[in-house]
Amino acid sequence: MTKEKWGQLRQRLLKTVGQNNYTNWIEPIEFRAADDGIATLEVPTNFLGNYVNQNFAELILHELKAEDPSLRRLRFAVPVPAGTEPVQETVAPPQVTQKPANARSGSGKGGGLGTAPLDKRFTFDTFVVGKPNELAHAAARRVAEGGPVTFNPLFLYGGVGLGKTHLMHAIAHELRARRPEMNVLYLSAEQFMYRFVQALRDRKMMDFKEIFRSVDVLMVDDVQFIAGKDSTQEEFFHTFNALVDQNKQIIISADRAPGEIKDLEDRVKSRLQCGLVVDLHPTDYELRLGILQSKVEQQRRNYPGLQVDDGVLEFLAHRISTNVRVLEGALTRLFAFASLVGREINMELTQDCLSDVLRASERKITVEEIQRKVSDHYNIRLSDMIGPKRLRSYARPRQVAMYLCKKMTSRSLPEIGRRFGGRDHTTVMHGVKRIEELKVQDGQIAEDLELLRRALEE
Repeated sequence: MTKEKWGQLRQRLLKTVGQNNYTNWIEPIEFRAADDGIATLEVPTNFLGNYVNQNFAELILHELKAEDPSLRRLRFAVPVPAGTEPVQETVAPPQVTQKPANARSGSGKGGGLGTAPLDKRFTFDTFVVGKPNELAHAAARRVAEGGPVTFNPLFLYGGVGLGKTHLMHAIAHELRARRPEMNVLYLSAEQFMYRFVQALRDRKMMDFKEIFRSVDVLMVDDVQFIAGKDSTQEEFFHTFNALVDQNKQIIISADRAPGEIKDLEDRVKSRLQCGLVVDLHPTDYELRLGILQSKVEQQRRNYPGLQVDDGVLEFLAHRISTNVRVLEGALTRLFAFASLVGREINMELTQDCLSDVLRASERKITVEEIQRKVSDHYNIRLSDMIGPKRLRSYARPRQVAMYLCKKMTSRSLPEIGRRFGGRDHTTVMHGVKRIEELKVQDGQIAEDLELLRRALEE
């Protein structure tokens, strides 16, 4: 392909993706060569290549095939200094999972409309199971066996960073390994919508319908994005019905329950609710700690000499409770920082390195909020808890509140003491130490602390 033709192709992409996407992601790409059905594109960084692969690869391949119909896939290459081996990532275009020659083809006349790239890290082996996600994990495992199930569709929902996409990718990986003859199609709702619009534009709706109705397992991630798109919802509804009628498995994920997705048609909501709807609850302390321990083992492969002091993982699991991705990112940053500065990972380094993350996570939990929660839990007045009275019925809740303030905020001991009626920091130290002793000896105190922590982290 000549530079002139590549320039014309990029201008067509500009009209499709918009100026911002074009400037950030398409313009830096250069066409290098086409050989044996593979188009090699040069990108400045692996990050840009990965992003373009996930978001624009099918669109680019579509335009390239208009110039050269023999092209089947893309390869992104990062230029490196002379004398070194180039690092390349071969990127297959989104295709329906390949089937053996003797299996029924799902490509139809229009070729494969296909599965989005799967993250190799997202498998069942790397998914940490805890009480908040054990039902979702069990349901995903059951579907991934590839046999008949009693629920269809499986609908997974939950907030950001709770593991929906991880489970979706894990199901696809497992199905490919167990049942390679099956057509498994995984894509985002946005990709479904884009392909639907493209089929309308190219007048290939029959090909679109044939391909989507020929899969054995349809997986759609972030289905909330089709809300408000009437034509896309209608096609999704008909595709859904056709697959269910053929006893084909459907797996859907969203950020909220079907009935809570605004601008989603009632008939689509009804179909989504007719199977198993599973909520991935916010992570609890034990699950976050388990995730951190699992990630530490992975990090040690890259940083074999680094050790983590006792208490660091527990501290992070307590303090970063909003999002597992933030938790993992904090640990990655911590290991990289410790390696670069040549220091061991202790509490001091953790607080220095992650000060911004810790500040952001503590905004939701204040000393005043802890005081209110504790006074409500023990059914005493807030004024009595922070006041001068030393009755046991007030002193013990006061010590519990001090302990939680020390563990769940970054406030200093003197500042915590001031918030509790102007008490000295040694009083706070004594209260914290006493609760640490009691939570080992007294099961009721331990249970109270866990209930209060969960209430504050919600």
